[in-house]
Amino acid sequence: MAEIQLVRNATLLVEVGGTTLLVDPMLSEPGAIPPIPNSPNDRENPLVPAPDVGLAHDAVLVTHRHRDHFDDAAVDRLAADDPVLCQPAEAAAFREDGFEDVRPVEGSRTYAGVEITRTPARHGHGELAEQMAPVSGFVLEGEQRLYLAGDTVWYDAVPETLDRHDPDCVVVNAGAAEFVEGRPITMDIDDVRRVCAHVDDDVPVIADHMEAINHCLLTREELRAAVDGVTVPEDGETISV
Repeated sequence: MAEIQLVRNATLLVEVGGTTLLVDPMLSEPGAIPPIPNSPNDRENPLVPAPDVGLAHDAVLVTHRHRDHFDDAAVDRLAADDPVLCQPAEAAAFREDGFEDVRPVEGSRTYAGVEITRTPARHGHGELAEQMAPVSGFVLEGEQRLYLAGDTVWYDAVPETLDRHDPDCVVVNAGAAEFVEGRPITMDIDDVRRVCAHVDDDVPVIADHMEAINHCLLTREELRAAVDGVTVPEDGETISV
């Protein structure tokens, strides 16, 4: 069995085969991060407090270093000797932050019995996606195979990853994050619906990245009402796979 606990936004505690990964830690107190600029909801972030849950972990996994996935509070609170698994392009930045055990994932590597494979992601559409890059998803394989899609919209690499890895569970970053102009840069209702339609009925699709950052406008209630079969946890909730 694997367990996925949503802390807040895209911050997860993922336990696979006895190994726990802290994913995309955004650990700031509410209002400590300025609003995402050029967005229709000009509020300081995070919008909500993190639940009172333990954050014990064996290693840290970061899909990308945008502030809603890895913030200054994470730099301050995490131990310097925490193993940090990340995109190769961002390894130097973690070392500059003082982390001593940085392990970039170029293709696949194993940590404590969990095979970690980096997968492609596209953080938006067109030129904006290029500006938001680099960003990655990851497949974690132990007793179960979990696909953490990361900050991506639905595009050809997402169904290709689903077909190649045949995951037992999929986590998508929803919220339909957007700016004043342009299309959403994370999954919207249609994107999540496409993921649910592509996998088998017994494969849970979990949506996070909602209601915590000022430019994520899609609510949990709206997504649950619009997409059959998606699981939308509350902050602090644990899903067993």
